[in-house]
Amino acid sequence: MTTSDLAPGSSRRVSQRGAEGDYARLLRRISDAGLMTRRPVYYAARLGLVGLAFVAGWAAFVLLGDSWWTLLVAAFMAVTFAQIALVMHDVAHRQVFRLRQPTELVGRIVGNAGIGLGYGWWQDKHTRHHANPNHEELDPDVAPDVLVWSQRQARSSRGLPRLIGRAQAFLFFPLLLLEGLNLHVAGVRALRNRSVKHRGWEGALLLGHFALYLTALFAVLPADKALAFFAVHQGLFGLYMGCIFAPNHKGMPTLTGNDRPDYLRRQVLTSRNVRGGALTGLALGGLNYQIEHHLFPSMPTPNLRHAQMIVRDYCTEIGVPYHETGLIASYREALRHLHNVGAPLRNP
Repeated sequence: MTTSDLAPGSSRRVSQRGAEGDYARLLRRISDAGLMTRRPVYYAARLGLVGLAFVAGWAAFVLLGDSWWTLLVAAFMAVTFAQIALVMHDVAHRQVFRLRQPTELVGRIVGNAGIGLGYGWWQDKHTRHHANPNHEELDPDVAPDVLVWSQRQARSSRGLPRLIGRAQAFLFFPLLLLEGLNLHVAGVRALRNRSVKHRGWEGALLLGHFALYLTALFAVLPADKALAFFAVHQGLFGLYMGCIFAPNHKGMPTLTGNDRPDYLRRQVLTSRNVRGGALTGLALGGLNYQIEHHLFPSMPTPNLRHAQMIVRDYCTEIGVPYHETGLIASYREALRHLHNVGAPLRNP
């Protein structure tokens, strides 16, 4: 599949009315199957389990005290933080609560106070991503930063992105070790943005998290072990978060300019599903059903696998390519794309 498959003037183009009707018909089938119904018991159990893991992890940290075994706790807490971030993701999409007020309250408690991830900043960024996935000018997830996501971006890159871009496929996973810190810093930097709602609460909860986190590390551990715990915890947290989100869109077609297909095609053609069983679903927080999630963002996570068959069959029916692959293959596709993108920098 290429970018031309998505272009408004391509041979795949359908009338606007027909395109809108495609999604409406699919939504009707999904709704008739009851898959948009909320799952309060599931989310009560999931919130309870991640909360229990969070408390148990910090209790083990205190009980172990001055010991290098505490690095195992750091690894456990990295996984726990990522799972909490996945819960925050579902909360932000109104999968848990219908009303805005409890959604934002729980989102900020879980995100800002729990793991030091700015809820307001992340929600704004993620909303723009969902509206225009893989659009170079409109999706912040493919904006050129440390990495570049298209050859056009590579040719116009300067400084560090230009240097890294030459070998970014090889540096991708090592760079993810810094992603945890990047998420924290981005949330704090966003507090300067007046468009972020309730900046006072956001900032107080974030700073409270960082103060308690660092105080606990250096109160319980000597400096060398505290720094080692910090490095392992934050490094593995970032690596795990990157491994969760990398298979979703990286290596799928990107859009530019006026390339804006209808909603259904915009979501399906730029997203990738990952095959796997219950363990894959648990590790990726249900985002292995990325196509279904992008089509129906407020659909509860446990309903996504039931929606897959309906969506896949419908895409076949209307002639829209539906891409699904294994987890390792998804990383291979993403890394191949990153390597190809860097070609102009290796061969100027």
